[in-house]
Amino acid sequence: MIPARAELEHRPAQASAFSDDAPDCSYYSGLLFPDRRRPAAPELAVDPFVHDLNLDQVFESIVAKREEPDYLRYLFGSALPDEDAIAYRHDVFDDLEDPKLLDSAKRFVLAIRAARSHLDQIGQMRHRIQRKGWLLDAAAIYCKAVRGLAEEMKALEPHSRALKGFMRYLETYVCSDPFRALADDTSACKSALAAITYTMQITPGRIDIARYTGEVDYSAQVEETFERFSQGVAKDYRVTFRGWPGVDSIGAEVLDIVARLYVDEFALLDAYCQRHSEFVNGTIRKFERDLDFYLAYRDYIDPLREAGLAFCRPRVSASSKAVSAVDTFDLALASKMVSNQLGRVVLNTLELSGVERVFVVSGPNQGGKTTFARTFGQLHHLASIGCPVPGTDAQTYLFDRIFTHFEREEDVERLSGKLEDDLVRIHDILAQATPRSILIMNEIFTSTALSDARYLGTRIMERVIELDLLCVFVTFVDEIASLGDSVVSVMSTIVPDNPAQRTFRLVRAPANGLAFAMALAEKHDLTYDQLKERMGR
Repeated sequence: MIPARAELEHRPAQASAFSDDAPDCSYYSGLLFPDRRRPAAPELAVDPFVHDLNLDQVFESIVAKREEPDYLRYLFGSALPDEDAIAYRHDVFDDLEDPKLLDSAKRFVLAIRAARSHLDQIGQMRHRIQRKGWLLDAAAIYCKAVRGLAEEMKALEPHSRALKGFMRYLETYVCSDPFRALADDTSACKSALAAITYTMQITPGRIDIARYTGEVDYSAQVEETFERFSQGVAKDYRVTFRGWPGVDSIGAEVLDIVARLYVDEFALLDAYCQRHSEFVNGTIRKFERDLDFYLAYRDYIDPLREAGLAFCRPRVSASSKAVSAVDTFDLALASKMVSNQLGRVVLNTLELSGVERVFVVSGPNQGGKTTFARTFGQLHHLASIGCPVPGTDAQTYLFDRIFTHFEREEDVERLSGKLEDDLVRIHDILAQATPRSILIMNEIFTSTALSDARYLGTRIMERVIELDLLCVFVTFVDEIASLGDSVVSVMSTIVPDNPAQRTFRLVRAPANGLAFAMALAEKHDLTYDQLKERMGR
């Protein structure tokens, strides 16, 4: 917090100088939640599904180089409680599809951060007058940003409840007595200081400083004299020094002398700092902080959209378990492929309707089965935090929890084997799951015989069907795909003329009984490619 005392004693400054002296904002709850209730303080513990679905890669890329990464991690990791809260955020994303509004929001955030940067650096300055000057500059940046955003938002007319509420607050705030006093005092003080002129006469070992009283300015005559020798644009030989917010000892002496020459102007600055040492409105700061959630996600997905990949606003329901997505994809994988130019991102379409609840995914290895499972989970989580999702159209279910069971490397320090570990983990999941949960299982029981895997997989699926869970089960046990009307079989496809080449597209199709055979062949190095390599062909 910038101290209220006029001399602004030298001590570290905090992130901002906040003021609660502002109009009532009972009609504006914030950008992130439709009412004034907010979740508990962020916990940094990460739910296991975030890692299994590769969402940790997405979130770390999103929060990289942002000002408050822990706060953003919390927001991106926390599902919203109901459809209205989700729609509240989706509406803001819809507003930000307007390029003018998006550009206005970005410029506002940059300006407020510039003002806060000025305030942060005050603590590094030793000269009291310079500290006051930086406070004045920070306030000038702040006032210009707030007024500019108010004018632009009024012209752009956002439609979301969040931005309309903030626009109403902003219109009231810029007309309030505290803000008008801040803006008027800032303008008057800067004008008074800008009008200061003085002369410096430099001789060996001495600098004489005096008020400017109309002495001849020879600079124009010098430029005119040498202009005849000009031959095009001259190379700039000036050296740019590293920026430093402080002044050296000579600059400090000059500043002190100028302050003694212009007593009234610097007294105005002293009085200004006494009145406005705390000027950043708390609601404005909250808006800028929460806006970064939307801008960070847009910064992440915009390169993918420029590469031709679609994102849409999903329809989210807490009652219907009908889910679908058209031309969707794994967000983490797509980002990696686009940024590294690794080729075309394969799109898939998925749908569960009526009594259908479970995808059983089978097919050859390295065919996109795990990617399909991750995509399903990513769609639901991203929709639950109010973000656009990959695809041209999507409908998701509002779950209470996402559970994942992905294969883990065997821990040699544990006395239990891999099969026992799989069974304990899936038992714990099914004990916690409710009919509103989502379960994603990826190739479990690979360490046991086919008959045991079939038996265990069947028992688990019977419990999944009994709980009425939405589920994706990637498995080599094809028989599980025919356990009832609620189960849908999905196959990863191959190029018909070249069975060794994967298309990475998954389609509804009856399991063909070859998944386990392929897994067994690969385990014993007996696939077509492996045999071909052995034979030297």
